[in-house]
Amino acid sequence: MPNTESLRSVKVGVIGCGNISSQYFENAPKFPILEVVACADLNPEAARAQAEKFHIPQTLTPEQLLAHPDIEIVLNLTLPQTHVAIGLAAIAQGKHTYAEKPLGLDRNEAIKLLDAAAAKNLRVGCAPDTFLGAGIQTARKAVDDGLIGTPVAFTAFMMGRGHESWHPSPEFYYAPGGGPMFDMGPYYLTALLNILGPIKRLTGAASIAVPERTITSQPKHGQIITVTTPDHIVGTLEFVQGAVGTIITSFATHHAQYDSEFPITLYGTEGTLKVPDPNGFDGRVQLNTGAGFEDLPTVFQTGYGRMVGVADQAYGIRTGRPHRAGAALAYNVLDTMQGFLDSSRTGLAYSPTLAFERPAPMPLGLPFGILDE
Repeated sequence: MPNTESLRSVKVGVIGCGNISSQYFENAPKFPILEVVACADLNPEAARAQAEKFHIPQTLTPEQLLAHPDIEIVLNLTLPQTHVAIGLAAIAQGKHTYAEKPLGLDRNEAIKLLDAAAAKNLRVGCAPDTFLGAGIQTARKAVDDGLIGTPVAFTAFMMGRGHESWHPSPEFYYAPGGGPMFDMGPYYLTALLNILGPIKRLTGAASIAVPERTITSQPKHGQIITVTTPDHIVGTLEFVQGAVGTIITSFATHHAQYDSEFPITLYGTEGTLKVPDPNGFDGRVQLNTGAGFEDLPTVFQTGYGRMVGVADQAYGIRTGRPHRAGAALAYNVLDTMQGFLDSSRTGLAYSPTLAFERPAPMPLGLPFGILDE
């Protein structure tokens, strides 16, 4: 059983009060280990609005939040271009950091963040934490239990037209650090790494299929976006355990023919597993071993959302155990995504460079919101 120190809540400060922050604020009360004490944004009104809506005690400037003596985790929900800069600033203040995905824009800046954290014995966490939900955890357990035999192959598809028809400010989705792989790839790659383990090598092909985009959403209706990062990426992945498969992420397709409820399929020597959308926490998992697809029972806790990864990091801080949405996992996702682009440019296969072990599965049988026995 955890001691009193293990149960003491961890104070969290949030930098970045845009659209995604609402999901974090909504889910924070589900986890007694967390106490969100302050929020900040370059737009003070955005911070005040979120603080009022979600009953956050303090609104601060980003500088004040980083220097706050009681905050232990800085939750960084800013744009990808500032993930590493704010992470480094938090570490310089002696604080752990957890960021929205991706970990960084490229390997070089991500390594600076990991090295700085290691030098101060601080933790780095990174979204997505959707793999901690019941859907992906059930899929992993099915594979670990041998229900499909030895995994042989997989397909993972995320194909659509992009964000300019609905997002109020979609430009960053078409700049370096964006694109379908850096935007949506983290969900798919994190799920695959969690289920299948480390990657042995990969190849990629990438293109800018639609070089100019016209924004049709408000308030920037009619503005033109010049696309400067690939909007269509195809990759092959060979895992250390032997499975070889294909991933496609695209913002350049119409009416793509794939099962959006089960966008990942795992094929084994004894059966086939349909995996739910890794951009969600729950969802059905289906198994076919010869008699047709049937739903598998969900034995993991349902109802979690964005913030479970931060809560798991907080438990790690209190107990000393590794947290699941950690630095090595996030770096391997980033390394793989950049590897696809590198392989497309060079025509060569790429092998990830940082050692990685699958995080522990989520615990079974604990009360809702409690992540350690």
